Amino acid sequence: MEYPVETFSAAERARLEPHFTNLDEPVFALVNLPETVKGALFARYSRYQGTLRRLHLDEFSDSLGDGAATYDNAEGARAADFYERIFVGYGDDSIAQLGGAHIACEWVSNVLTKVLQRPRLGAYLEQSTRYIAYDAPIEGTSSYRYYRDGGLGPQYEQAMDEIFGIYSDSLPRVQAWAADTYPAAAGESPQAHARAIKAKALDLLRGLLPMATLTNVGLFGNGRAFEYLITKLHATALPELHTLATALQTELEQLIPAFVRRASSPRGLAYQRYLANTRSAVAAQAAAHPLEPAGDSPLVQLIDYDPEAEAKLVADILYPHSDAPLEQLVALAHGLPAAERVAIIASAIGQRESRFQRPGRAFEQPYYHFDLCADIGAYRDLQRHRILTQERQRYTTRHGFVTPPELLHTGGAVRYAAALEQAAAAFETLSADLPEAAQYAVPFAFRIRWRVRLNLREAIHLLELRSAPQGHPSYRAIAQAMFQQISAVHPTLAASMEFVDLN
Repeated sequence: MEYPVETFSAAERARLEPHFTNLDEPVFALVNLPETVKGALFARYSRYQGTLRRLHLDEFSDSLGDGAATYDNAEGARAADFYERIFVGYGDDSIAQLGGAHIACEWVSNVLTKVLQRPRLGAYLEQSTRYIAYDAPIEGTSSYRYYRDGGLGPQYEQAMDEIFGIYSDSLPRVQAWAADTYPAAAGESPQAHARAIKAKALDLLRGLLPMATLTNVGLFGNGRAFEYLITKLHATALPELHTLATALQTELEQLIPAFVRRASSPRGLAYQRYLANTRSAVAAQAAAHPLEPAGDSPLVQLIDYDPEAEAKLVADILYPHSDAPLEQLVALAHGLPAAERVAIIASAIGQRESRFQRPGRAFEQPYYHFDLCADIGAYRDLQRHRILTQERQRYTTRHGFVTPPELLHTGGAVRYAAALEQAAAAFETLSADLPEAAQYAVPFAFRIRWRVRLNLREAIHLLELRSAPQGHPSYRAIAQAMFQQISAVHPTLAASMEFVDLN
């Protein structure tokens, strides 16, 4: 197809060229424009007869200046007025998805980073405990890298200092043991082997790190994600999260001011109160119906699934290739012999050559609901997955802790356990008056309970990825157990997960 080419005068081209990657092709990118202006252009685009470049000239260019390469992030009068009327005034939330920002949050606790990442509405990258050692104090100080608050008391700081001290003392010994136990493979460079040994040692000791451990995290999100995040942070009970919410709003108002303005508007403040009030009300209901865990919690427990999932999946597989209504296709699938249903499902799975080739949307029909109880280290890895529902309980020391079996061979298991017991004592002391803040004192080795509800298509992705030999043993065991429990109830459907590693 031959696409029409728009004509611009020399003066118009001079105004457009700094902000569009080309002026002659039907596909182009916007550059050197504030995020607010980009968002306003696209929002207005849906009701404008012409092209985006012509829209920029007609409605936005004059209010932004003389076409210089940058606008120093000024919104421009036209864009500011547009958002005030359409976004803030009418509440058209979709407009807030048209502009975004990159934000770095440094020296924040793991309690906070998990709240940042929990909405799963943006992109997140956090310092890894597999590559970053926490054995030295913060540069220029004698303080280890953990969150401090005078209100947490001296027992808290004493326990945290003891934990980090044991971590620091243990690291060289564990590295030496790992180097002796895992010699370099044939052809492996000394540098690569040293990195692998360090990663192994950090893996074995990460259970000592408390949720108070300070880290750095990078975020990218659109305006809607940031507005919700700021609102949610303000609605929590911890001062650290309130401080970050204010800081986020301050920085984002320099980049995408119109997108986050509503977080501090009467509507945003009302939503904060709503979240805080419902959290308090449900907590009171839970306190009125206390339960103690009945015995030891299994690592993985399949709570709920659909016994008719196979027939429904067959109907969904056939649906886009048929003109019949879904009800008829479900009836057809129920009436088919089992062998025919298996053949239809196999045809939709196809010949997968790697885990990156996943079956289509029909495999989102079957759902599985799991209750998990595993160490916080494993939770930190698995909570990153987006296309599923997750809900966790509080970080606590009451489910016991996990000790990597390798530590029994390094001579450090006794001190490891002693440090964790000291943290547990600090947690219990804090829990009496500060149940939310007590979570800072919980090391990663302690178990946490959380539930996961996911469809088969997401299970294929998650279980094949997280069972891979390169993964951490703690979450590999979870992925393998989830696969085995799905296989027990839906063996035909579990056959789609060809790349789950059970070794």
